[in-house]
Amino acid sequence: MFGHYNVFVFILFFFSENGTDYQEMLLEMTGQKTVPNVFINKTHLGGCDRTLQAHKDGSLQHLLSGENEAYDYDLIVIGGGSGGLACSKEAAALGKKVMVLDYVVPTPKGTTWGLGGTCVNVGCIPKKLMHQTALLGTALQDARKFGWEFDETVKHNWDTMKTAVNSYIGSLNWGYRVALRDKNVNYVNAYAEFLEPHKIKAVNKRGKETFYTADKFVLATGERPRYLGIPGDKEYCITSDDLFSLPYCPGKTLLIGASYVSLECGGFLAGLGLDVTIMVRSILLRGFDQDMANRAGAHMEEHGIKFLRKYVPIKVEELEAGTPGRLKVTAKSTETDEIIEGEYNTVLIAVGRDACTDKIGLDKVGVKVNPKNGKVPVNDEEQTNVPHIFAIGDILEGKWELTPVAIQAGKLLARRLYGGSNVKCDYINVPTTVFTPLEYGSCGLPEEKAIELYGTENLEIFHSLLWPLEFTVPSRDNNQCYAKLICNKLDNDRVIGFHYLGPNAGEVTQGFGVAMKCGVTKEQLDGTIGIHPTCAELVLYICWSSRRSGLD
Repeated sequence: MFGHYNVFVFILFFFSENGTDYQEMLLEMTGQKTVPNVFINKTHLGGCDRTLQAHKDGSLQHLLSGENEAYDYDLIVIGGGSGGLACSKEAAALGKKVMVLDYVVPTPKGTTWGLGGTCVNVGCIPKKLMHQTALLGTALQDARKFGWEFDETVKHNWDTMKTAVNSYIGSLNWGYRVALRDKNVNYVNAYAEFLEPHKIKAVNKRGKETFYTADKFVLATGERPRYLGIPGDKEYCITSDDLFSLPYCPGKTLLIGASYVSLECGGFLAGLGLDVTIMVRSILLRGFDQDMANRAGAHMEEHGIKFLRKYVPIKVEELEAGTPGRLKVTAKSTETDEIIEGEYNTVLIAVGRDACTDKIGLDKVGVKVNPKNGKVPVNDEEQTNVPHIFAIGDILEGKWELTPVAIQAGKLLARRLYGGSNVKCDYINVPTTVFTPLEYGSCGLPEEKAIELYGTENLEIFHSLLWPLEFTVPSRDNNQCYAKLICNKLDNDRVIGFHYLGPNAGEVTQGFGVAMKCGVTKEQLDGTIGIHPTCAELVLYICWSSRRSGLD
């Protein structure tokens, strides 16, 4: 296989008395202790499978001939979201020549944004700020019970909020550009497409084409909202990509979908005083603990958010143009032949997201992609089936779609590629929070998944209703907050699932997430002294209530 290249390649086999020492040394250097273990021109390639794949995709010839030194860049990152930025800056800090390509395709409504990806521009950041806006409205209502007196009518101004939120996001966009420049990362606002294994075409907003080559690539293209494929969806509906910079108050709003995006957006819109309806095809928060999801939904319903359950839209029509206008939505029952109609000012689609991988030329270089959702399968080092192409973030098959996960994976990938590290991203026990009006934080397994893996008889599930102290004076939401610990009886009652519904869920869940990373058991939580009076403390005291033991 190597003869026509006239290059000598070391392939080490361990038959000597020092074989174990060599294995440990190579494991530390490469993360691989199996043989053969191939190095070419001081570059670690890997074993037989990776060597054969490199031969097929052309990267082997580059390594053997030394042509990799002639590439324009050591690393090109496609996608300027949180993961891509983290990876590129880390690689540059390790002395590599790095480029980031980022381009936002406008939504059907024409919405676009700057550097930073979904989280910064149309996700976590504006979502949390608008959620905070709604919480302040609730705080105003509570304030009178605590003695605050104000006579004037309190109302919300959408434009003031939108301008403030987007001004902050603009400062973040600028900050990311400055950070890349300071790290000597070349940022190009252009759409990337593979032409050859090591060559891409970049097209800017004016249509100008530029070509670049690199030794390695990282795919960090993220996802965009999925549309319904029904008449009127792209013409008249918006998605979360449009909502946060919407130039007018959306008015009476229908949200289609039961994802966390739908529930979060519906929650804060209702908190601003708007008439909100959520259309649900099947269940709330698929993939999350259903007990907790239903409790979060019940709280929303008790606070005025309407749910249309077991319906799907089949048509959206415009009755009147405007800002907002009037739309008619026709929907069909998923259980009967019933057809219903409703009028709304705004319709927001939140039925899931698709990976942005179908138009970047992955088929030309042989990268395998799940044809159903565009997701990219990778190994435990975020490497695709093409050895010099890696992927991180929301486009990964079977991994968390969370910003901190993408950042962690990006940093660790750069350190493995260029810093001699062997540390891999740990996708187990990742804490997260859904910012519904009553926030839901979780870490580890949902109850349904725990039962599937371990069996009901091997689980001890501790749970309790909570009433936060700050809710008592205004007599609000008594016994609607909730906490649950799922423990594995086969492993010393180790906590394998943490779930909390209540205020400040992100802050509460983060600490328990650390504990679960350390393998915390129920006995250790019982021995932990709480901070009084807090909601987190109440989670420590739910030892008296266990479904499986029959105690109450």
